Amino acid sequence: MKVIAESKTNPDASRPVDNTIMYNNGIEYLFEELHRIDLMMRIWLRECRSDHQGHMGDFRGLYVSEDEVNSILQTPLGGLQTDHLLAPEMENIEKIKEDINRKKNSSIKKGKELRLHTLSYIFNLHPFEVDVLLMCIAPELDTRYEKLYSYLQDDVTKKRPQVNLAINLLIPSMVERLKGRDYFSSNAPLIKNRLIHLTGSVNEERPSILSKSINVDERIIGYLLGSDEIDFGIRNFCKVVEAKSSISSLIADEDKKSTITELIKWQSYVNDPVIFYLQGAYGTGKKTTAEVICKELGKSLLIVDPMALAGEGSFEKLDLIMREALLQNSFLFFEGFDILLKDKESGFPFNELINTLDGFKDWVFLAGEHPWEPKKIFKDHRFINYTFELPDFPIRQKLWESLLISGYDYSRDVDITTLANKFNLSGGQIKDAIFTASNNAMVKNPGESELSMSDLYLGCKAQSNKNLATMAKKIEPHYTWNDITLPLDIKEQLKEISGHIEYKQTVYYEWGFERKLSLGKGLNVFFSGPSGTGKTMAAEIIAGELGLDLYKIDLSSVVSKYIGETEKNLNRVFKEAETSNAILFFDEADALFGKRSEVRDSHDRYANIETNYLLQKMEEHEGIVILASNFKKNIDEAFLRRLNFNIVFPFPDEKLRENIWRSIFPDRTPIADDIDFSFLANFKITGGNIKNIALSAAFLAAGDSHIITMEHIIRAVKREFQKMGKLCTPGEFGQYYELVK
Repeated sequence: MKVIAESKTNPDASRPVDNTIMYNNGIEYLFEELHRIDLMMRIWLRECRSDHQGHMGDFRGLYVSEDEVNSILQTPLGGLQTDHLLAPEMENIEKIKEDINRKKNSSIKKGKELRLHTLSYIFNLHPFEVDVLLMCIAPELDTRYEKLYSYLQDDVTKKRPQVNLAINLLIPSMVERLKGRDYFSSNAPLIKNRLIHLTGSVNEERPSILSKSINVDERIIGYLLGSDEIDFGIRNFCKVVEAKSSISSLIADEDKKSTITELIKWQSYVNDPVIFYLQGAYGTGKKTTAEVICKELGKSLLIVDPMALAGEGSFEKLDLIMREALLQNSFLFFEGFDILLKDKESGFPFNELINTLDGFKDWVFLAGEHPWEPKKIFKDHRFINYTFELPDFPIRQKLWESLLISGYDYSRDVDITTLANKFNLSGGQIKDAIFTASNNAMVKNPGESELSMSDLYLGCKAQSNKNLATMAKKIEPHYTWNDITLPLDIKEQLKEISGHIEYKQTVYYEWGFERKLSLGKGLNVFFSGPSGTGKTMAAEIIAGELGLDLYKIDLSSVVSKYIGETEKNLNRVFKEAETSNAILFFDEADALFGKRSEVRDSHDRYANIETNYLLQKMEEHEGIVILASNFKKNIDEAFLRRLNFNIVFPFPDEKLRENIWRSIFPDRTPIADDIDFSFLANFKITGGNIKNIALSAAFLAAGDSHIITMEHIIRAVKREFQKMGKLCTPGEFGQYYELVK
């Protein structure tokens, strides 16, 4: 910065700008422009000193003398009498300006970043507005300008240029000076984009706009000096991401890649900015897609937490956010935008927000999990609504391969195909699952970074939507195929259910069945049979075999007497289940799946609607749904035909009951050698009853001989009969009747 001081140097003698070379950087260009403003102020200073010579001596700026008042009365409105004296000097200034412009243009063609020029371009600044910025940034770089401005403005407290000084210094014509006020209106670029701030004296209630001081915003000063640090006022809500992913590296189906490619081609033709609403579950690629578009169009991405717009000053922050995006050469990306849709109901000025975003001159990405369609036509943007579905098996498999191979060691037992097949995770969830698995592995074996299949299973289960636990009871599987006693055919059918999941990718994707089915890619199973015949146990075994979580939903608690509430409850369950990767086990299914009755009133009609709605959600769901009922006869046959499996759990015959008795006690349980399992099999009870009896007998023995005897079992049978409301007859208890009398 050239030092400002009283000088008699002729401006014509100032060093010329060398326009044969370009600027090395934006700072050089900034200082050349500041030098030009410096010369203009020297001329102005010399003329002011000439006009006010002897009026105030050394006390200029501290009081108003009579000579100064006389001088004011003799000066025409809006200008100095010496305007004509400025002409030669101003011609030299214009020549310097032309030289700077030639050098600037040469630098731009060579790809040099000149931030003052960039600032002028992105905010469409008039040359006068650029000069105002230069005047105001001068004291930020050299404090001696503060003294100069105090002198020129007749006030030692005014260390920043006022609007009046800027207009008089930078606009030679009186007529044009009158229009100069427009550059400081609320809609003018300098004010609207918060590049400068106007402040009045604290002692003035309504100061004239001409007497207001001009201050350059701190972020603008930093930007011009090369800083890319985000504005302090929004730093906690925003971050800049340099896009790295290209279309070729994007893991997505070809249709999606083609759509993005065509969109970018279209943009190159029409050059219209776009507002996107990207709708989809967490981790489905909304942000990645935005990054890909940014990469192809040479932009970065300013990611914004919508909570920045909550509370007071929300639109002031929005102005800063949009300004920051322009300074960073970024598109805007609002994460979790649908949070603001909820706030709309509580009085949030949502329409005003949309109108403000429409005023942003570049692309805007709004990302959310819930559907949204604006109720207005945007004035300055095209609107595109794009839905992101959970990735199908082939894409999940590629995501697993890419994310695991890119930075993790894993053992030979890791089966990527199985992980992709069993867990319907989004790309973001897969990344989180691997990270969780890595942390678990390090905790188990410090110093070891190798991931096992069990580590990855735990990581996948950790991504399940925890909200499902508020609507259903999670059951931890403890049983295996050896623990359940059923007829051979029934057991084979249950194992076939597991096979449907194990080989889903082969049938649907390798053999092409997914192209034949728009819906129905999930697995819907119906279990029926008396209570205690093993329905819940079978569901546990399947969950344990597949390594999936099991959630039990009591349909009787979901069904509501209020019209429409049942559908809402069911929708919440299936919505949460989309990302839970769990088996949904609906108990008491006959509460909803009863036979459709003749429609006599509105309640009958809505009962049928509720039933059809459940079937619809089951067909759309790509996971496993198991319905269980104690009474198959209550279920409409038309519904049963639409399910993949219909398995009837029979009341166990004598042979099955004996097998259940022999397998019910754990290996470590001490039992007497004289237990008569053949006799016990005569009791016509289910496996559930036998389990209760075995447990009760164990407690009786624990408080007695510490060995389970026939007497303990018979006494436990008596208690179970009493719960069931059955009489203990001599015919059933035979030789042991004396123990139950």
